[in-house]
Order: sequence, then C-alpha cells, then structure tokens
Amino acid sequence: MHKQLAGLPWKAVPDATRDDNRGHGRREIRTLKILTVSTGIDFPHAAQAIQIRRRRRRLDEPKRFTTETVYAITDLQVHQAKSHQLAAWIRGHWAIENKIHWVRDVTYDEDRSQIRTGTGQQVMAALRNAAIGALRLNGFTNIAAANRHHARDSTRPLALLGIT
Repeated sequence: MHKQLAGLPWKAVPDATRDDNRGHGRREIRTLKILTVSTGIDFPHAAQAIQIRRRRRRLDEPKRFTTETVYAITDLQVHQAKSHQLAAWIRGHWAIENKIHWVRDVTYDEDRSQIRTGTGQQVMAALRNAAIGALRLNGFTNIAAANRHHARDSTRPLALLGIT
C-alpha cells in the first residue's frame, strides 16, 4: 500500500494546506497534498489519497531539517471532506495519540518496564490504557495527580470503577 501511495504523481499536485508552526523548541512546516483516486490503489472504497509532509528543525539548529512523509487514504469524496477538514482531523488524531503515549511514557515510565516474558508487555499496556481511560472518563485531566490521589486510599480505585 505504501509503495502504491508513494508512486502517485505527487510532484504535479499543489499543496492543499500548509501550516508553519513554532513551539516546543522547534519549527515545523506541514503540507498536505490530496489526490482523488478511482483506480491504481489496491484498497476498497478509497476515494482520496493524502500525502502529509512534515519538515522539522530545532530552533537551536537552524540549518538541520528532518523530513517525514506519510500517506493516508479516505473513502470520503471531495464534497464530503475539504482539505482543511482533513488536515484538522489528521492533526486531531495525532493529538490524541501523542496524549496517550506521553502519559504512558512519562507518568507510567513504560519504557523502563522490566516485564519481558510471554504476553506480559501487552497485558500491562492494556491495564495502563484502561486506567488512563477510567480516570479520563471520570473527569481527571492530570493522570499523575489522579494516580497519587487514588493511591492514598485503597477504596478510591474501587469507587472509581463502581465496585464498592
């Protein structure tokens, strides 16, 4: 699939959207190109192919850019999803994804886990995701603070889950 998408005539396609952002000590230029596809993509119901190109550089290294190009497809037709909508949806997806991974990496220190046997890693990741989901569903936005709060009283996690 990646080879098919990368092989489309992207050079002939103008940028549909372009964002230039600074933050977190870096500059990022993000462009989106969109092609309507009817044939040539071996994916059922594909209506549009999207190329997302991200060029980033740290602000303290002005001449060193890194470039990442990713592709996406959608079954939405041009009249159903405009370029700015697709760009917002893609950004929104990554915001959610980054939010979950950051909590797992930083709050739960998942990268230093020493669980290595069987399916232990997958089980612990599922338990961490369940904990994050339960806390967020109950209105907690700071997962670290919520963990500390629930650790102080052994009945709190049970009450959170409606077990008591």
